[in-house]
Amino acid sequence: MADDSFKVFVLDQLTALPEIRARAMFGAHGLYAGEKFFGILDEGRLFFKTGAANLADYTARGMAPFTYEMKGKVMSMAYHEVPPEILEQPHELVIWAHKALTLADTKSKKPAPKTKQRARPQPANKL
Repeated sequence: MADDSFKVFVLDQLTALPEIRARAMFGAHGLYAGEKFFGILDEGRLFFKTGAANLADYTARGMAPFTYEMKGKVMSMAYHEVPPEILEQPHELVIWAHKALTLADTKSKKPAPKTKQRARPQPANKL
């Protein structure tokens, strides 16, 4: 299957990353380094997480965002296709992946729910 060979190729190119793996999701594959989700493999294309720190790298090369259809609407995510010339160079690809991982690491996290603190009983005054 062509998709599996592309997945194997991408994982091989990214072997320098710690705990790299692909996990099936919604007909595509999510790319993880440890627990950090930073990329998408879909229909023979690789997309990395994008944000203010790296978006210009993708748009300057005319790379499009990852899109999908939901309820008849085309939706996009903050992931852009990796340029083919970067995909072919493992060292460069790992640099781009590290930028995506940094963005995956700084995603907004929900604050821990606040818990009510119980009032501690005060010791009785000794006379």
